[in-house]
Amino acid sequence: MGVGFALLMIVLLILIPYIGVMAGGEYILGVFIPYLAFAVLIAGLVYRIVSWAKSPVPYRIPTTCGQQKTHDWIKSDQVENPTTTLGVWLRMAKEVFLFRSLFRNTTAKITEKGHITYIWEKWLWLAALLFHYSFFIIITRHLRLFTPETPWLVGFLEGLDGFFDFGMYTFYLTDLLILAALTYLLIRRFALPMVRYVSLAADYFPLFLILSIAGSGVLMKYFFRADVAGVKELAMGLISFQPVVPVGIGSMFYIHLFLVCVLLAYFPFSKLMHGPGLFLSPTRNLANNSRIKRHINPWNYPVKVHTYQEYEEEFGKVMKAAGLPLDDEANATK
Repeated sequence: MGVGFALLMIVLLILIPYIGVMAGGEYILGVFIPYLAFAVLIAGLVYRIVSWAKSPVPYRIPTTCGQQKTHDWIKSDQVENPTTTLGVWLRMAKEVFLFRSLFRNTTAKITEKGHITYIWEKWLWLAALLFHYSFFIIITRHLRLFTPETPWLVGFLEGLDGFFDFGMYTFYLTDLLILAALTYLLIRRFALPMVRYVSLAADYFPLFLILSIAGSGVLMKYFFRADVAGVKELAMGLISFQPVVPVGIGSMFYIHLFLVCVLLAYFPFSKLMHGPGLFLSPTRNLANNSRIKRHINPWNYPVKVHTYQEYEEEFGKVMKAAGLPLDDEANATK
């Protein structure tokens, strides 16, 4: 059910720009939709981040897997179980750049003898790593469309990425890697019963959407060539708030652009927000120093308490009658 619904949504999203181009709606597709999507992206990011930042975190709850700092003669792991700010930064760097938690991910299986065994999910980690880095490089390559001259970093990445030619055109390795990684992640959801059981339309839709974006980009680059000069003119007009819609860019470009706009608008309200959310997660960004430093809940509000002395003054006579000892015997006659 979830797969069919997600796939149907992608088909409808592809048909919208295709019909829009035939109806002469290039300005709406090339100017209005991108501005609207970017506005929704910024507003959504601010809303989600502010909501997370306002959430109280009264306890130290970092998820650790190394030896905690205790006695000096016990060696502690200051990266996997940090007690300092530097250790937290190093741990976060491993999380962001190497996917530390996913690298340690395992799956449980029951053997023929009825024993539980744990298997390292290395292929999931590798596919996720390839996908994210390929996506990052592809986005960085697209920055050349928004600048008058190609930035040095973009040229450097293009040189590394496109190390051999495909006919008349440069073939980029990341185009192949992102399609392969997304295909593996999608097949994994179909092939593993436990993963398929917990997968919903919200899990399939981002995969289909990003796969459609990557696929349309590959088709536009190697098969249905778009007018690159016209695309850059449109991009420069958008970034300078002087939009111009050139003629003859091609339907494939508007399909690609519309799907990108859908991803931008969908991003803040989806599970894809796990990236920015990582930096605000108390299981990742806190030092595990509860044994070293006492942490007071900053969200505590003044509470009127009933001290034992006040309790004894109020119920001293009853307590004395029940044979309970009193700190102040004078309360027995009150």
